[in-house]
Amino acid sequence: MKLPVRINNKYEKLNNYVASIQDMTKTSGAASLIIQNDCIVNEWYRGSYEVDGLKCPITPNSQFNVASVRKSYLGFAISVAVQEGRINNIDEPITYYLPELDKDLFRGTTIRHLLTHTDGVRYTERLFTVGTDWAYNNCGVDLLILLIMKLYDCSLAQLLEEIVFRPLGLKETGWRKNRNDNLVWQDESYFSTTGTEANLFVSARELAYWGYLHLVKGKIQGNQIINPNIFKQAINLQSPANLSIAQPRNGFLWFVQDQPNSNTEIGELLPTGTFQILGITGCICLGIPQQNVVAVRMYNQKGTKYDYLRDIKTWGNLVLECANSHWTME
Repeated sequence: MKLPVRINNKYEKLNNYVASIQDMTKTSGAASLIIQNDCIVNEWYRGSYEVDGLKCPITPNSQFNVASVRKSYLGFAISVAVQEGRINNIDEPITYYLPELDKDLFRGTTIRHLLTHTDGVRYTERLFTVGTDWAYNNCGVDLLILLIMKLYDCSLAQLLEEIVFRPLGLKETGWRKNRNDNLVWQDESYFSTTGTEANLFVSARELAYWGYLHLVKGKIQGNQIINPNIFKQAINLQSPANLSIAQPRNGFLWFVQDQPNSNTEIGELLPTGTFQILGITGCICLGIPQQNVVAVRMYNQKGTKYDYLRDIKTWGNLVLECANSHWTME
């Protein structure tokens, strides 16, 4: 998968902002990449990372640990399962597919609830009545991974490799447990490459391609290469209708802009239909359909304590500002 590269100066202000947060958080590596109107218009790399005690510069080949951004890939897999009829309806109880679960704990909990962080379960306890509130945790994510493994009799990583990574030539996307020179590693230790751990590494360009694939609903340069309904489900609003308006909204694990509120990570200036996913390492993939824009930023943050919510919203608002600005070719 490749798109034309037509670099312009519209996003210089955004790159400067990404650099300022990098310096403030003392993050060693950063990248910024924008696709607009079906072209790569901004590609920027800064900093370095260590390999065997040596500093390596951040380059287009550098692959960052995207942390919870991995959940968008899981959402895609669940959407494929729905389209293929392996899941009849996301409003079915999760216990129908995973009968080994505690029936009392998961009573009334559907696949929709797990996809939208409204299940209210944190492993062995219930935090709130299902569907009435929102809480971000990995219990639902782990169950959805287990669901995929059961439905397809293979790992999440294997399924994605077969249906999307290999066909699209995405060679800089995958779950890794062994270091190599292109991985922006952070003294991590992993045991598996099956997709059950938070060890998905992706280059800035391929993460932008992932967002772009959702933006154009699987139609690349005039060719519909993946069923568009898979993407329509994934990035359209799926949260329960009775959820409080103060709570974030989700599609298939993507955050989706319904109306701005103080609890969501999406910038308040971004229009309805904007979709976004982010990870604790500072990596974000943002899609703005109204502007035909996909924006990616990459960091290798180590849990720095700062007002990350304000940072993420500011970054997203700035993407929109730059997208609407005038530009000249470099």
